[in-house]
Amino acid sequence: MDVTADPPAPGVTAGAGFSRWLLRRPADDVAGRVFCFPYSGVGGSMFSAWPHRIGDIEICPVQLPGRENRIREPHFGTYEQLAVEAVEALAPYLDRPYALFGHCAAALAAFETAREIVSRGLPAPRRLVVSAQVAPHHCPHDRFLDMTDDELSDELAAIVVARGGTPHPMLISLTLQVLHGDLDANRRYRIPAPAPLPFGTTVVRWSEDAEVTSGQLQGWREYGDDVKFTLLPGCHYAFLDAPPPLLETLRDAVARNGTT
Repeated sequence: MDVTADPPAPGVTAGAGFSRWLLRRPADDVAGRVFCFPYSGVGGSMFSAWPHRIGDIEICPVQLPGRENRIREPHFGTYEQLAVEAVEALAPYLDRPYALFGHCAAALAAFETAREIVSRGLPAPRRLVVSAQVAPHHCPHDRFLDMTDDELSDELAAIVVARGGTPHPMLISLTLQVLHGDLDANRRYRIPAPAPLPFGTTVVRWSEDAEVTSGQLQGWREYGDDVKFTLLPGCHYAFLDAPPPLLETLRDAVARNGTT
C-alpha cells in the first residue's frame, strides 16, 4: 500500500477563502478523499500522525468549532446542527469519490453529516466508516458520560502519556471545557429507530478494545443492505497512529466501495 509519509504541518495551512471546517486545503490532484471527524474533546490535529494521502486518496481532517484554531467560536450544540454547518463547508469538495470516517462519538458526527448530505441531494459518500461506536439508535453510550471532572482529567492525562507526551494542567483544563460541550451533545443525541443509509457502512472493531464489544456494534446491521464488519488489531486509541490496516480499510472504502 502506497502511503505518503510526510506528516501534516501543525495548524491550518490554507489561504484566503478556505473553509475553516477543514484543517488544510483539499488538493485537486487526488482520486478521492476521506473526511475524518475528531472525537470528543479535541480537534482535527488529532490526526497529526496520519499521512496526507493513502496512495491517491487524500486524508482531510475536519475541524470543529470551539477548539484549536476555532477556539473562539461557540460549540456546535448538537450533532444535527453540526451536520448542517459542516455540509455547507464540505459541499465544494464532494466532487470526487469520498468516504466519511469517525471514531467513537465522532462516528455520530460523521453519520449525521452523511444523512444531511443525502437529504440535500448532494453526491453521497461511497461509504461511512465508523470505529468503536454503537449504532445511533442505541445512544447515548459513552463511559465518559458519568465521570466527574477529576476522573475525566485523569483520562485525558493518561491519553497524553500514552501518546508520548507530558500532561499540562492548563491544556487539560482547556480540553476539559471542550469535552463538556461534546459530552452534552452526546447526552442529547437520540434517534427513535435505525435510519438505513442508501450507501455502504463499514464498522470497525479493535481487537483489544474493552470499551465497545462486538455485540454492542451489531445494531449497525440495521443501517442498510451493505454493512460490513472488520476487526483490526489494537486498543481503543490505536487508530491515532494511523495503523496500515485502518488506512487500507479507508482507501478501499473510497476506491472499491468496500473493505478487504
